[in-house]
Amino acid sequence: MPPMGYTAADGTGLPMLVFDPPAGVRPAAGVVLFHGGALRKGSPDDLAGHCRRLASHGVFAVSAGYRLLGRGAAGIDDCVDDVRRAVERFRALAASRGVTRPASGGSSAGAHLALVAAMTGPTDGGAVVAFNPAGLDLLAFPADVRRGIERNAGIGAGRASEYSVVELVRPGGPSTLIHHGTADEVEPIDHVRRFRDAMTRAGNPCTLIEYGNARHAFHYGDEHLADVVDATARFLLDLAVR
Repeated sequence: MPPMGYTAADGTGLPMLVFDPPAGVRPAAGVVLFHGGALRKGSPDDLAGHCRRLASHGVFAVSAGYRLLGRGAAGIDDCVDDVRRAVERFRALAASRGVTRPASGGSSAGAHLALVAAMTGPTDGGAVVAFNPAGLDLLAFPADVRRGIERNAGIGAGRASEYSVVELVRPGGPSTLIHHGTADEVEPIDHVRRFRDAMTRAGNPCTLIEYGNARHAFHYGDEHLADVVDATARFLLDLAVR
């Protein structure tokens, strides 16, 4: 796991943990993942176990950091900028390993950042893997809850629609795989189903795998980790040969 990194817009050096497949195995796919933590905590170490397991399947996997609110990021825009830069750096690393269709993704707030970055960038396809993503349908929350989310996530007042991922759906968007618990208390499962349906209507492949009675961050536990990561590896490897 050699340490690498990239540079944020303000010149801050940010970490990337790099996981290559076993020696002698050429990676057939690649993904960069961004940790959760409500944009205020967390680190690349949080998804190191996921990346290590993905690498064992022949996936070049990277876990990347980004500036956090109160720790270098003035608002969510800075976090999205960092994700864009990390994806650019990751694509160069993936290309050096022969990976031609690299993906992005993450957990919770990190999945939200990856989706926003992918869905507001060039419509070149791509792919996103989202573990219990947040922020899929911000406008579905009551107004007072939505205002609280804006404050806590560093979103300018009244700008929730710009970060509500379902509002960003358009043709040519990324192929998406979502793992979500039916008892998620951060992003209700009906929000996720609505996003999936909107993606499908727009012609974007979107698969939702539901986990019965699972709550937010369920994929870290031993009960679900293997299934979540193994299904993710299959998705990425299938994508690479299309």
